[in-house]
Amino acid sequence: MTILGFLAVASIGTILYFWWGFTVLPGERWQFLATVPVEKASPDAWRGVNLTWYGLLTANAYAAAVAMLMLLLGAIRIPPAGVATLAVPLLLVCVPASRLVARIVEKKAHTFTVGGAVFVGIIIAPWLIPLVNRTAGAALGFYLPPLATLAAIAIAYSFGEGLGRMACISFGCCYGKPLRDAPSLLRRIFAGSCFIFSGGTKKIAYAHGLEGVKVLPVQAVTAVLYTVCGLCASGLFLEGESAAAFIVATAVTQIWRFLSETLRADYRGEGRVSPYQIMGILGVLYAMGSAFFLRGEASRGTNLGVALAALWDPAMILFLQALWLAIFFYTGRSTVTGATLTFHVRRERI
Repeated sequence: MTILGFLAVASIGTILYFWWGFTVLPGERWQFLATVPVEKASPDAWRGVNLTWYGLLTANAYAAAVAMLMLLLGAIRIPPAGVATLAVPLLLVCVPASRLVARIVEKKAHTFTVGGAVFVGIIIAPWLIPLVNRTAGAALGFYLPPLATLAAIAIAYSFGEGLGRMACISFGCCYGKPLRDAPSLLRRIFAGSCFIFSGGTKKIAYAHGLEGVKVLPVQAVTAVLYTVCGLCASGLFLEGESAAAFIVATAVTQIWRFLSETLRADYRGEGRVSPYQIMGILGVLYAMGSAFFLRGEASRGTNLGVALAALWDPAMILFLQALWLAIFFYTGRSTVTGATLTFHVRRERI
């Protein structure tokens, strides 16, 4: 498959995914995927645990991001074992950080923040890559070129967060300001494309009372911008332009993180400039500094066919499935909603 063909297929799949998500996910029906009874609430009812579309869509995003990381690094002939050796510790740090940073900034124990997790990832990645090279790389015979690897991580993150915004739409979090409170230019631009969330258990309803209100579709704008950025940066990477790909993916995503905060209505911490905005700017500066010190790295030729063949390996498919399940069970079990279930026999069918 050619680079252009790969980008075209990825674009079409993403467009269809977004069309579905933007259309249905603001509705009440698309918050809960299933409810599992766990204990008796009364003689006639059970208390249940809700499994959410947020968890399923988040798991989709993580799996897609890691698959993209494997594909890009596979294109420069990094073996799948080498990619997995990098991805696992990175996720083991960043996934819990998404909850820990939210607890520190927002003083909430039952929420997640992608922004905080990304900031942690930006900080540790330039140190993790040489550590992996000196340990697992030396033992297994692979080498992760630092700048190209950082570029692949930045691109994978861009795809992951773009796709992950579907989860935010489902849960009704990371929501925009009411259209009525937006500047006149934004009111004209988004007059016919606002989100209207329904369901009292969505965050936008219980946190701000904005159920049924037209709000700026910040999640959709972020999703489209990040995936377009990821596609463009992927093209640069596959053409051997790792430095340009890294700069594009990092600068676009983190600058938009800063700007998008001004359009959001959900609580982002105290102060006119939120901690997440500060993290975004610091992340850009830190990443650009890392790229500057690695600028002398030689470019590598890419082979997309080899990467696609390696990704189709059964071991890699099982690895991605295991990752999907782990993320789903970590993020998909709702701790801010509950359920009471009753069961009955349909006697007309006996």
